[in-house]
Amino acid sequence: MEPETETPTDALPDATPMEGLTTSVEGLFAQGRVFLEGLLRPWNAYQVAILLGLVLVAWFLTRGFGPRIRAWMASREGWPTWRMRILVIVHRRLFLIFFVVLVWTMVLVMREVTWPSRSYLLSVVAELATAWLFVAVVARLIRSPVLRSLVRYGAWIYVTIAILNLQEEIGAILDSVGFNLGGIRLSLLGVLQAVLIVALLIMAARFLTRTTTARIERNEDLSPSMRVLVVKFMQVLLYGAAIYIGLRASGVDLTGLAVLSGAIGVGLGFGLQKVVSNLVSGVIILLDKSIKPGDVISLGDTFGWIQTLGARYASVVTRDGKEYLIPNEDLITNQVVNWSHTNEFVRLDIHFGTSYGDDPHLVRRIAIEAAMGVDRVLTDRKPVCHVTGFGDSSVDYILRFWIRDPTGGLTNIRGNVFLALWDAFQENGISIPFPQREVRMLGDKPTPEV
Repeated sequence: MEPETETPTDALPDATPMEGLTTSVEGLFAQGRVFLEGLLRPWNAYQVAILLGLVLVAWFLTRGFGPRIRAWMASREGWPTWRMRILVIVHRRLFLIFFVVLVWTMVLVMREVTWPSRSYLLSVVAELATAWLFVAVVARLIRSPVLRSLVRYGAWIYVTIAILNLQEEIGAILDSVGFNLGGIRLSLLGVLQAVLIVALLIMAARFLTRTTTARIERNEDLSPSMRVLVVKFMQVLLYGAAIYIGLRASGVDLTGLAVLSGAIGVGLGFGLQKVVSNLVSGVIILLDKSIKPGDVISLGDTFGWIQTLGARYASVVTRDGKEYLIPNEDLITNQVVNWSHTNEFVRLDIHFGTSYGDDPHLVRRIAIEAAMGVDRVLTDRKPVCHVTGFGDSSVDYILRFWIRDPTGGLTNIRGNVFLALWDAFQENGISIPFPQREVRMLGDKPTPEV
């Protein structure tokens, strides 16, 4: 007669996920009950008492050395930023550092004076505290607060489960919680694995993107628009590869993306036309280099310089500090004046008039000399002044001059040239007339002539 063999519940053909979950939870509670009962043994109780004493000692050490270390840090002027960040991390984790040092010292001492089993609980707590300290320090390297918290707490949970040797029990519980979607079964364990792998790969992609972007921005051989295009392409490539590899490594079947892509195509045809148009327009702008960061443009009533070129819009900063987010489609379809497209030379016009009693030849010469004496007005491209007509009250002129730096503003340079004309005309006795009208009321008697 063959001996009876026990078959795990989750291996039975007729076992339901709920039955497997119940069995895993019961096994986990059984292990917890055994662990709590073991704490009542003499040597385990002594280890718990020792741990409480070490916690108290670490707290007193933190209260005693914490303010002194903080005062010493405040006196370190001129230290590099990275060194001060390390000191801040150490100061914030001072209690845990003291506790790790104390508990490992106690473990080594007890292993020398007694059997290893008498310090088993202390060893487990020492490993947990060391792992938590390492995770807390490494997580500080992540700049995003949300991502840092997710990584820190997720890593703490994982190392705790690994050190307590509960991977199989926790894995069985998480795997039993799920549902079937067509021919694919989605479990909580699979979702967590996918999220963890994708998060790690995205972090790696983000690090590579930042490192490579800094090098591309310092490359003077590439134009500003080409730098933006290379950076955007690299970001899409790295993040897309991270998500794809993460999902594949997690066992997610990606054949359903064909149906999803069809649904996305229908959505693009109806509700995402503007978004796609802006994206395509942004790529066209970067490829043809018609507009690039640093250019001075005019679009309708908006005059300013391009600060950044995004995937959906361009950031234009005006002289008064306002930042306009102009969709890329408007830059393609509307008429845009790029003041610095091929070169930085810009010609400005000023209209003015003088009285009929002033010599127009003298007025033209004085206007040209006054404009050449203004800063930012180019002298190698000499200003010109022409008579444009004979008005009702004045002889009309136009003064044209060139500047090289439109980013410095256009209204201010026009104002400076007007002031120079005013001063020059005052010095030479040239008058700027203004219209004069005589108004008579109907029914008034004419004034007798004297």
